[in-house]
Amino acid sequence: MQGHEHYSRAPITEAIIDLRVAPAEGFVADKLSDMHPRIQNDFPVIQTFHARTGTFTFGPDASPQIATSEQHAGFLFRSRDNLHTLQATSGGFTFNRLAPYESWQAFSTEAKNLWKLYIEVCQPICVTRAAIRYVNQIHIPANDAVELKDYLRTLPEISPALPKKALQNFFMQLHIPQQDLDCTLIINEAIAPRTNPNIVTIILDLDLFREQIWTSDDDGIWLFLDRLSQRKNDVFESSITEKTRELIR
Repeated sequence: MQGHEHYSRAPITEAIIDLRVAPAEGFVADKLSDMHPRIQNDFPVIQTFHARTGTFTFGPDASPQIATSEQHAGFLFRSRDNLHTLQATSGGFTFNRLAPYESWQAFSTEAKNLWKLYIEVCQPICVTRAAIRYVNQIHIPANDAVELKDYLRTLPEISPALPKKALQNFFMQLHIPQQDLDCTLIINEAIAPRTNPNIVTIILDLDLFREQIWTSDDDGIWLFLDRLSQRKNDVFESSITEKTRELIR
């Protein structure tokens, strides 16, 4: 593992811990509202969450027909400042933190405490997937000489026969197995919509996950998430240049 620098202007805009579960037979999503009295001091806002499903069929005249439906899946609990969101559904647990991000230790500790309450109420059969995701926005000063390679080490390669200055937008997704952790890394990169003519914003989205069966009270889940957090730091450092580091120090 590389040494990781602490950045005073860290570009993290959202951090996510996501755990997918197999619900207990007969579990009703309404039961998850029982969590709220226990957390309402920190999460006073509660909203019903609906999962949308759709079916695609062909009619007698071979014309496509799309039918959609919504099903109550659980609840969203929000902090008063809207920086924290807990999504508790019959199919999983998702904890979000928006900027300013403090530290992995603080973020994961709060998530683990909420997870204990979730499994107490939901009592899922098992955990089937564990993931972390970090969305970064790197703000680059815009000028005629902007070169993505000056700021990113992982980026799309443009043919020398094409005018690089014509690039106005891009989206790139890479799926890279992490064999030592038996997990998958997904890197998403894109240019965010321009809101300031003097700034180009690059999105660097890092998603790490493993599909595996754990018991819901297995502390090994959180040890694994700790390792994913360390790997996320390695990937971030490997993806940026010294010029980017100068922007976020």
